[in-house]
Amino acid sequence: MTLALYVMMVMYGLAIGLLIYGFPKIKLFEPLGISPKTKFTIIVPFRDEAENLPLLLECFSKLKYPVNLFEVILVDDESKDSFQISDFHFNVSILMNVRVSNSPKKDAILTAMERVNTNWIVTTDADCVVHKNWLLTLDNYIQQHQVSMISGAVTYDCKKTFLHHFQQLDLASLQGATIGGFGLGKGFMCNGANLAYTKLFFQELDGFSGNDTLASGDDVFLLQKAIAQFPEKVCYLKAESNIVCTKPLNDWRSLFYQRVRWASKTVAYTSGLAKGLALVVFGGNVCWILALFCSILGWIPFLNSMCLLLIKFVVDSLLIYKSNRFLTTERMRFLILSSFVYPFFSTSVALYSLFGKYEWKGRKFKN
Repeated sequence: MTLALYVMMVMYGLAIGLLIYGFPKIKLFEPLGISPKTKFTIIVPFRDEAENLPLLLECFSKLKYPVNLFEVILVDDESKDSFQISDFHFNVSILMNVRVSNSPKKDAILTAMERVNTNWIVTTDADCVVHKNWLLTLDNYIQQHQVSMISGAVTYDCKKTFLHHFQQLDLASLQGATIGGFGLGKGFMCNGANLAYTKLFFQELDGFSGNDTLASGDDVFLLQKAIAQFPEKVCYLKAESNIVCTKPLNDWRSLFYQRVRWASKTVAYTSGLAKGLALVVFGGNVCWILALFCSILGWIPFLNSMCLLLIKFVVDSLLIYKSNRFLTTERMRFLILSSFVYPFFSTSVALYSLFGKYEWKGRKFKN
């Protein structure tokens, strides 16, 4: 038993260690003052976001980017609350979502795509806020690199509660894995709240075909398809002025269903690395739980279980620290407590995602 647990945890440590190694391989990028010339269409799918959309649109109005070089398309996915567009000095329109698949968000992007007249598309979420140089940074990067898809960073705007900082640490680990993967030349994950690609590239990839039966994955499946076919055209933009900030959830039930929604697409990953890493991470969390209970029951020596727990805590903390330092100026909070809670939470999410149903935005989905 002890040997099996050590093997499992060493594999976990090596996998996370590789991501830590890859993280600094992606260098920080800053806008260089190049005159902007890229035209963008920002697509924002939304459902019942009347409270958040004015904040996002206000951020767009403060962008340091010529208003003739970007437009905004909001796609309403059967909202129950009402939202009216105020007057803005940039072009913004609302479309009603045309449902054709099991994925409301993919349908929303496809609905907007019919109206896109620019070369570049940027997707984000209604509950986000963006930096004033968000588009300028993208433009400067595009002008200096021959790319067709750009993944960017996402962080949380946290209050000083355990639930919020638990989510921030979790997201920091995911962002760290994302950046580390790209640093190793093996990008496998991204976030649709900050993703850019050309319309032509989307068409070359045949869009979301092949995974439109899954409710989630408008970002990851598209990225993995792009990496498989045109890896040289896909990159990660590691820039502080390109980070998108979103809101954490305020109750554990919503968080659980959100993570189930994220986890439900894992079995459909086309990336062998993504599948393998997901399995190793699941094994590491199960190993942590087994080591703890085996020690309590006296089945393995207490010192051995502490060594196993320490391995996981150290490698996790290193990756989270690197990522959190890039994502926010806020110091990490509740790291030790989160490290005890997370394996139970993550394992429950992973197992439930294989068999259970989940709710999101007032709808029920079956995995």
